[in-house]
Amino acid sequence: MKIGFVGCGNMARAILGGIQKQKLVASEEVMASAKTEETKRKIRDELKIRPAENNREAAAFADILILAVKPAYMEEVIEEIADSVRPETIVVTLAPGKTLQWLDSTFGKPTKLVRTMPNTPALVGEGMTALCPNSFVTEEELEAVEKIFQSCGKTQVVPENLIDVVVGVSGSSPAYVFLFIEALADAAVADGMPRAMAYKFAAQSVLGSAGLALETGMHPGELKDMVCSPGGTTMEAVRVLEEKGFRSAVFEASKACVRKARGL
Repeated sequence: MKIGFVGCGNMARAILGGIQKQKLVASEEVMASAKTEETKRKIRDELKIRPAENNREAAAFADILILAVKPAYMEEVIEEIADSVRPETIVVTLAPGKTLQWLDSTFGKPTKLVRTMPNTPALVGEGMTALCPNSFVTEEELEAVEKIFQSCGKTQVVPENLIDVVVGVSGSSPAYVFLFIEALADAAVADGMPRAMAYKFAAQSVLGSAGLALETGMHPGELKDMVCSPGGTTMEAVRVLEEKGFRSAVFEASKACVRKARGL
């Protein structure tokens, strides 16, 4: 199985890291294209995979082709590579807002398509990726694509009407979590804790809390109540968060994110 990447930014590198760590395919079976000669050098010397001369070469090479480009460039890239994509090639997109119907129309020919929405925790093997195939993709082919993304985290197949919702709850949400970690650490610094120590305590608390939710399967409200002793310090902090509209702010931010995704 040959895997090609058009674009080699952070998300492509995260997926590549998973592929290499899990040894899904040999290095010579992976090719990536990039705009600059400097990035092409890094593809060859640092990532140890094959650099493509251009996007068309990567497209012609691949059995599974991952379009790791932003939505604004998707149409231009597809028009460039459409003639190079073989009928049996599975094309995987990472960009929000570009529907299967839009992708099919832009390719202008029957194409095996899988829309995905990964997130940046894939960089450390803890990503969450939603996948949505079109009708030309077989179950076996979808499993092959899913295995690629499972190499850098967890996956879930979803209907296309939920892909934009995934952007709000998973694709963009690491940014909200980082804001929370930063704010939590800033408060600890204000109370005298060294900054590096504050980041460590805050980040580990988020990591551990997420792990507890996933491992136990308990409702988040139950887990919150386990920390909130009657009349205690945690309940006082929760009272202030509620007073300041913490949950409402998160709710409205995620809704705004989904609206933006649907408009891309």
